[in-house]
Amino acid sequence: MNSSIETILLYTIFAGLLSIIYGFVTGSNILKSSAGNSKMQEIASAIQIGAKAYLNRQYKTIAIVGVVVLVIISFAFSILVGIGYLIGAALSGIAGYVGMLVSVQANVRTAEASRKGLAEGLSVAFKSGAITGMLVAGLALLSIAVYYYILLKFGVDEREIVNALVALGFGASLISIFARLGGGIFTKGADVGADLVGKVEAVFLRMIQEIQLLLQITLEIMLVIVPVWLLICLRLMPLQL
Repeated sequence: MNSSIETILLYTIFAGLLSIIYGFVTGSNILKSSAGNSKMQEIASAIQIGAKAYLNRQYKTIAIVGVVVLVIISFAFSILVGIGYLIGAALSGIAGYVGMLVSVQANVRTAEASRKGLAEGLSVAFKSGAITGMLVAGLALLSIAVYYYILLKFGVDEREIVNALVALGFGASLISIFARLGGGIFTKGADVGADLVGKVEAVFLRMIQEIQLLLQITLEIMLVIVPVWLLICLRLMPLQL
């Protein structure tokens, strides 16, 4: 291996490690910040439960598709190409999963920080979004540089190295496409669901108000009619006797 290439790869690996360390430290700081009052935490908890359920279900489905593609690639090309695909798919899935979990933890903290000022809220929102970006960039640099370095060290053929690295990128892109499509469907479903719930609640509350008004009017009418009816009956009773 050329010494200059090795130096570049080592610097690239170091940059990837720095990105991951930054994401970890920033995520820890965000999670340590205030999550707001009890009502905010209650709403955030419901969002987090829904997000986790969605992620677990989505990644189970993606894993099935990913394993099928892994078997096909490994048999069609080689084990090294299959390993490259597996590395890219796994790290892409990790970046998406961790980024989603951090985002749903950070949204309530962003809202709480925004109550103190726009700058504080923007800072939390920017940092929480940067975590996913740094994870994606850092894991991409690490996976490509480390796998390329290992393949060069073992003296693998150049064409095989190209195929393995292309498979790595293909695995990462495939998982991210599934996650993006699923995320869009989940977001739209949540939006429509929230809209329907809001409309149902609005109709339900209006019905309750109308029923309360009707009961109030009925009670007022009864309070007037019943005494008058009793008075009429009492006056008619001597005439009947």
